[in-house]
Amino acid sequence: MTTTNTSASTGTEGATGLGADGGKAVRALFHRQVLADRLHPGAALAVYEQGRLVIDEQVGFADTTTGRPVEADTMFVLFSSTKPLASMSVLRLLEQGKLALDTPVEDLWPGFGQNGKAAVTVGHVLTHRSGFPATPATLRWQDYGDWDKVVTAMEGAAAQYEPGTVSAYHALNHGWVCGEIVRRVDGRDFPQFLREEITGPLGMDDTYVGLPAELEPRVSKLHAMEDVDVAGGGTVRTFNRPEVHQAVVPAGCGIATARDMARFYACMLNGGELDGARILQPETVELATAIAVDDDFDRTLQMNMRRGTGFNLGGLSTGASGADLSGAARMGRSTTASSFGHGGAGTSICWADKDLDVAVVFIPNGYRSSGLAGGPNLMVQRCADISDAVRAACQ
Repeated sequence: MTTTNTSASTGTEGATGLGADGGKAVRALFHRQVLADRLHPGAALAVYEQGRLVIDEQVGFADTTTGRPVEADTMFVLFSSTKPLASMSVLRLLEQGKLALDTPVEDLWPGFGQNGKAAVTVGHVLTHRSGFPATPATLRWQDYGDWDKVVTAMEGAAAQYEPGTVSAYHALNHGWVCGEIVRRVDGRDFPQFLREEITGPLGMDDTYVGLPAELEPRVSKLHAMEDVDVAGGGTVRTFNRPEVHQAVVPAGCGIATARDMARFYACMLNGGELDGARILQPETVELATAIAVDDDFDRTLQMNMRRGTGFNLGGLSTGASGADLSGAARMGRSTTASSFGHGGAGTSICWADKDLDVAVVFIPNGYRSSGLAGGPNLMVQRCADISDAVRAACQ
């Protein structure tokens, strides 16, 4: 069952850009992945070029069981594509002079430094070098909506590595620590701070960390694809739950439209300002997108990573074995450190390239793992294909 929803939403009518064909090759690939290749039931794609929205398209089904289509206002689970929103919120406090990268988190949040975490700094949190990557086993999805319980779990979490010595991706802990830093330093809870300091000024009215319950009908369902293992299937079930959507999970469960997230990246490309709204100073954006950790082996992801202070950076294209595309390759198979962004588990990629002056957000709703028995990594490949098509159109 497929849909032929191929119309771009308002905002791109009459827009030109992305090469001689006006982005037709990019659009054709985007639709083919759903309508012919059946890589996912539905998706959204938004592209800014030189500060202008030039592609804003949706295709397929938001829910295959009901036949609900992906539409212009359909929102998606971002998974870890949420993380830059959390990181930039902390950097907003940095440029206000309320903290520094070398500030120990314990100084901002008394009680955090238990169990080997006393030396963790704000900079360690933003670069995944805090040393406690594992989500505490006592913290179940049913607890995500209880912020006090989350804070207690973060305080009690034990360091697995000496802080600052090892890269190890903090899949969920990163965002909860960022969120509590914001609350301790600013006084507002994370959803309010994000809305008032980042998304609100930019007009990102369809972006939430902690979704209002009445907006749940607009959220695309996640669909477990054929290569998802038991663990992946559990992820899909968990992150399809309205209770999880409505919880505050700043590293893993933002809910947004592709258009909104592309606007965020276009703002980053423009030094923290877009259409007269400034959320960060240019030097803060430069800090976030400059190399902070270069070609370092990540103990969680089991691949080498290049990171800024809040974004993943391009320029690395192989995993630990050298045989497969890394997650960073979702930004394109041939990138440099001028590319920055972040992907979400099994689904999305959001990125921008300073040299090309382009921002791209591609969010499919078919959750895929990394492939079975050494097979192709279709999750990464479909994102890399879209990214490569955009890059080719910009040449």
